[in-house]
Amino acid sequence: MIWGSSFLFIKVGVRELHPLWLTFGRVAAGVLTLLAVLLVTRDRLPRDGRLWGHLTVVALVGVVLPFTLFGFGEQRVSSVLAGIWNAATPLVALPLAALVFRTERLTARRIAGIGIGFAGVLVVLGVWRGLGGAQLTGQLMCFAAAMCYAVAIPYQKKFIAGRAGSGVSLAAAQLLVALAMLAVAAPVLAGPPPSPTEISGEVMLCVLALGALGTGIAFMLNLQVIRVAGASTSTSVTYLMPVVATVVGVLILHEHLHWHQPAGAVIVLAGVAVAQGLRLRRRATATR
Repeated sequence: MIWGSSFLFIKVGVRELHPLWLTFGRVAAGVLTLLAVLLVTRDRLPRDGRLWGHLTVVALVGVVLPFTLFGFGEQRVSSVLAGIWNAATPLVALPLAALVFRTERLTARRIAGIGIGFAGVLVVLGVWRGLGGAQLTGQLMCFAAAMCYAVAIPYQKKFIAGRAGSGVSLAAAQLLVALAMLAVAAPVLAGPPPSPTEISGEVMLCVLALGALGTGIAFMLNLQVIRVAGASTSTSVTYLMPVVATVVGVLILHEHLHWHQPAGAVIVLAGVAVAQGLRLRRRATATR
């Protein structure tokens, strides 16, 4: 629910803010949220220098790049379409987890599921209609953002999730590094920060929601899921995110859909289901 509604907040935010400054604002709010949690729980940030190195990689690939790419993408496409593209994350996360990070196994069933999913990607794009223009650019930016998550999640599983430290501590450290990157990149690439008096209350609330919920609390929860259930299961949150993004985008922002976009999303999710189904059934049997 948190991440599915985040696409609406991004869409509203980029009406007045450059995508880099929107990312800076949400990360800053996320950092403040998690530091407050650390203070209340008397927890502390990691002290392992090598771990901070891995957190720097994830901060770039899992925070700075995808947040900013979704912002640029939603300047060109609807929040609904951005949410649909996020469903493609497991299609790349699974082969990366299996072939690069060695945290999952790649079976014939999973390969078939990945193939089905990428057929759905082509349907979402509507390749038969011809490609080009600002909307294609926006869609490709959203797809690239989803691919960033596909790299970051198995990387976290391999190098971060097993380390000592609470989920709050690791998530806070990751966001602190991302905030430092953005403090350098945003003024250089996006110009001086906007004056608070130039930002509407609506956009301010969206930035706070993106930061406190979609960046702070959700990152803490997601890291715990990666630790307990693995990268592949973590990315299965994308089953629900497109549904939430579609409902709030259509009802609140009155956005429109072409028939092939939700149809493609169903095919993408069917591919994810095929790729992950065997694993989920085994777990269910073991539980029973």
